[in-house]
Amino acid sequence: MGLTDGRMAGILVTGSSRGIGAAVREQLEARCVRVFGHSTRGLEEGEIAADFTEPSAPAMLWEEALRQADGEIDVLVNNAGLFEGIPLDTSDIEWLDAWEETLRINLTAAAQLSRFAVRHWQERGERSGFKGGRIVHVASRAGHRGDSPAHWHYAAAKGGMLALHKTIARAYAGEGIYSFAITPGFTDTAMAGDYLESRGGPGLLANIPLGRVAEPEEIADIATWCALDAPPSMTGATIDANGASYVR
Repeated sequence: MGLTDGRMAGILVTGSSRGIGAAVREQLEARCVRVFGHSTRGLEEGEIAADFTEPSAPAMLWEEALRQADGEIDVLVNNAGLFEGIPLDTSDIEWLDAWEETLRINLTAAAQLSRFAVRHWQERGERSGFKGGRIVHVASRAGHRGDSPAHWHYAAAKGGMLALHKTIARAYAGEGIYSFAITPGFTDTAMAGDYLESRGGPGLLANIPLGRVAEPEEIADIATWCALDAPPSMTGATIDANGASYVR
């Protein structure tokens, strides 16, 4: 997958400025593929700015990435996410605003980008005969087992991402379009740090048999493998990476 039809693979990674996304970008670049990064403000060199709270942002991101990639993107990594709690007893409007913002960033934007990617690969296949592409969804253990009372929206979004992933895998495998999902547990990122502290800090590790949270590089190892090396027969698979804190 590193080379496709004589070209260097082009990969779009959302949320690539920090944490898991930054580790994914670094590992992919080490494999000598062309990586197009994204962040909300595009402050890092080479990143495309797109604020996923805006409904038009995913389309703008896709078009700009496609332009920079000379019209060819081979892999999409849906990694961007928001993890902010909202108390159950807050006001109705505040709770609903938090719900809608989290689902837009964590699920709707990923769905929009996935749709653009699938259509791009279908059109490319009709145009040139070169079939296929890959999507890697960075979901969460919460999509299987739920999350805290302040994170209904986060769990719902990640559960929706897993359903999206499975649907894409089943619908388009025959066209060479493959979908993979990763469900990390707690990972040592800025996004998870506040949550760990709010849930008791080190005491939370008692529920992780491995005895520690995952490192971003570990999740990036899996994402990079899915993007470039996983066999086609694995399409539709969800890979858990949670230190045995949730075994299914």
